[in-house]
Amino acid sequence: MTGQQPHQFERGTDGPKVIVVGVDGSDSSLRAASYAGGLARRQNALLAIVYVQPVMPAGAALGVPVPLGDMTGEIAEGLVAEIRSATERVKGIWEVRWEFHTFHGDPYGGLVTAADELKADAVVVGASESAGHRFVGSVAVRLVKAGRWPVTVVP
Repeated sequence: MTGQQPHQFERGTDGPKVIVVGVDGSDSSLRAASYAGGLARRQNALLAIVYVQPVMPAGAALGVPVPLGDMTGEIAEGLVAEIRSATERVKGIWEVRWEFHTFHGDPYGGLVTAADELKADAVVVGASESAGHRFVGSVAVRLVKAGRWPVTVVP
C-alpha cells in the first residue's frame, strides 16, 4: 500500500509488557506485589520485583552509629524466599513470569533507576505507612509527579 507508514513500536500502547513493583517487606508493598502479579498475569507481562537496598542506615546520617552488616542482604533473601514460596503455592492455578532485582540507593531513586533500566511500562508501589510522608512526600507521590510511567498505588 502506498502512502501508509510502517507500524512503529510505541511504548505502553498495547498494555504493559514489563511491570516494576517495589517491595520492602512492608504489608503495603506485599499487597502491591500481589496486585502487580495479577496484572502481570492478565497482561502476560514480566513482573520485575524490585528491592532497593539503602546505601547507608538512616541513623548514620544523623551521626548515630547503626550497625548494618548484611541486614539488607538478608531482607532481600527473605523476600525472594517468600516470593518463591507464594509462586509455588499457586503453580498450576496461574503462572506469572517474574524476576527479582536489587538496586541500591534511596527508595525513590532506586525505583526510578530500576524502571529505566528494566524499560518498565508501569510501576506499582504500596501506599506509604509512614505518617511523616504527609509532609515530605511519599515515594508513590514522587513517582507520580515524575510523570514517566503509569503508577499504581496500592493501599
